Amino acid sequence: MLEKIRKLSSSKLAIALMTLFIIPFALFFGMESYMQQNVETYAARISQPPAWWPSAPSYWPVSMLWQHEEIDAEEFRNAFERERQSQRQAQGDAFDTDEFGKPENKRRVLEQMIDQRLLRMLAEDAGIVVGDAQVRATIQSIPAFQVDGKFNPQQYQLTLASQVPARSPRQFEQLVREDLQQSLIPSQIIETAFATPSEVDRLLRLLGERRDVAFAVMPAPAPDTGAVGAAEVQRWYDSHAAVYRAPETVTLEYVDIDGSRLPPPPAADEAALRQRYEQEQARYTQAEERLASHILVEVPAGADAAAQQAAQARAGKIAAQAKQPGADFAALARAESDDAGSKAAGGDLGWVGKDMMAKPFEEALFAMRPGEVVGPVKTEFGWHVIQLREVKAGSRVPFEQVREQLAAEQLDADRERQFNALTGKLVDQVYKNPMTLAPAARAANLPVQKLGPLARGRGAGIAANPAVQRAAFSEALIQDGTVSDPIELGPMHSVLIRVVAHTTERALPLAQVREQVVAAIRADRAARAAARQADAMLAAVRDGKPLAEVAAARQLATSDVPGLPRGTPVPDAAAAEAMFAVPAPAPGKVSPGKAVLEDGRIVVFAVSKVVPGDPAEATAAQRAALQQQLAQVAGNDDVRALVKALRSRVRIRVEESRL
Repeated sequence: MLEKIRKLSSSKLAIALMTLFIIPFALFFGMESYMQQNVETYAARISQPPAWWPSAPSYWPVSMLWQHEEIDAEEFRNAFERERQSQRQAQGDAFDTDEFGKPENKRRVLEQMIDQRLLRMLAEDAGIVVGDAQVRATIQSIPAFQVDGKFNPQQYQLTLASQVPARSPRQFEQLVREDLQQSLIPSQIIETAFATPSEVDRLLRLLGERRDVAFAVMPAPAPDTGAVGAAEVQRWYDSHAAVYRAPETVTLEYVDIDGSRLPPPPAADEAALRQRYEQEQARYTQAEERLASHILVEVPAGADAAAQQAAQARAGKIAAQAKQPGADFAALARAESDDAGSKAAGGDLGWVGKDMMAKPFEEALFAMRPGEVVGPVKTEFGWHVIQLREVKAGSRVPFEQVREQLAAEQLDADRERQFNALTGKLVDQVYKNPMTLAPAARAANLPVQKLGPLARGRGAGIAANPAVQRAAFSEALIQDGTVSDPIELGPMHSVLIRVVAHTTERALPLAQVREQVVAAIRADRAARAAARQADAMLAAVRDGKPLAEVAAARQLATSDVPGLPRGTPVPDAAAAEAMFAVPAPAPGKVSPGKAVLEDGRIVVFAVSKVVPGDPAEATAAQRAALQQQLAQVAGNDDVRALVKALRSRVRIRVEESRL
């Protein structure tokens, strides 16, 4: 038997069959395991079939043809941090770091990033490219990069350096380019959305609708003075147990560190101010800028050598034309340039500073003389013919002109340093004695103050601060009894707190809240009685009696309001909304209804006539504004539908553990 197996395994047929099996296994399982080390860092991966086979199945081995786009975990963390900073700035003291850091918020930010990436992938598949001029114009229009309403290169670089994470101009330009690329299709969809005249007319008829209304206002329910039995009290208490609970409370001791109450530091001397001036000279230096135009001969990505040579030859020919005496560079750019962003403006790039253009372009531009034309110059976008029109030399603000500003800034810096030193001294003492505030307070010559007991979500002064509330009711401080880290209340204003007493939320015994329960039962009785009277009035009106007659029988006055416009708060906004919510009455009938006012009174009303608004009364400007709003809503719906369709064509894998 073994001899037969040996002979068969050495035959040509066996060798051929083994080769057919071994090669795929070696390629797909052996080599792949060496080439791919499975070091995956993505937060989300988007997989889509190849463009040339959109219906390609997802099973192996066809899935190897699929294309993958990843959102790196670090990219997600940076986006999440930017969203955190934005929310903190918008909400101020009300911002809750712990609440924001919940998984659902992380997933929301990631889903937004996935939608944006899908739109960018769509733009790339459609061959959409954003030109340098459009990127530059967008950056220069951002207020954060402007000084006195004009783009400032120094402000641009300083702002980028202060971001988290810091970015170079080149990195930020690429980010803007990607944002413009992915937003182009949605913006065009929104711009091309429209609302038909009939849709505008329909909305105008609704908005301009008027109704003839009669209404009577029932007085507030009379106090109920009836007896309340023990069984009724017990039932109410049991069914409303959540109402009759004592809140969780804490009692605090704290040390308040307020920089505004510290003695002012001595004024800085001249040498220190001059040193600060030199250290921050970038703020007071206007770098050289150059007014430039260009003509781009684009080289498509992946172009072969022949196409690249042809583009270079064309750029050389254009450069030769541009260098001729009397040549109109702007006209030549409008006729020849492939840069859609600057072509219509005659190739105008505006004022260009350092680190704003591709390196070869920048080197050529800053080596030119005014009026000179050079080229072709090669960058990753193609070949450029460059014209330098004007040079704006750099300048520096003299020390004397900014001395007072420097002195004020130095004083603020010294105050902050003094505050930080005092805070640091307190923290050092707390580390040595974490269970008490007294030694730290003595070291800083500050009093230990008491506060409380205070309930969660309530309090005044420092107790109203959300950060103090979160720390005071945190499990760590309550259980350990240790001193907190410094809690920032504002600029140069912090507190250190310690929980000295804590009571948990608990049910209040019935004996303690019996009077409240009885009052609640009587108030409920009165409200129910009033509701029954209102329902009786409505029943009478539905049976055909006029509201005035029904109201008079109860000694209530009736108010008639013909032509009540939509949105008019008569007798209040809630009642008016109810009046426009009932259906239009049938001929000869009324549509009755009721609404409860904030003070407990009940409005009983009857709508006798509905007059739609007249679209002809709207001005052209009003129609245009309304049509634009409707189109905007429709466009946003179309974009959401597009994203939903894009999601249906791809596979999205999210790694929750990396969020």
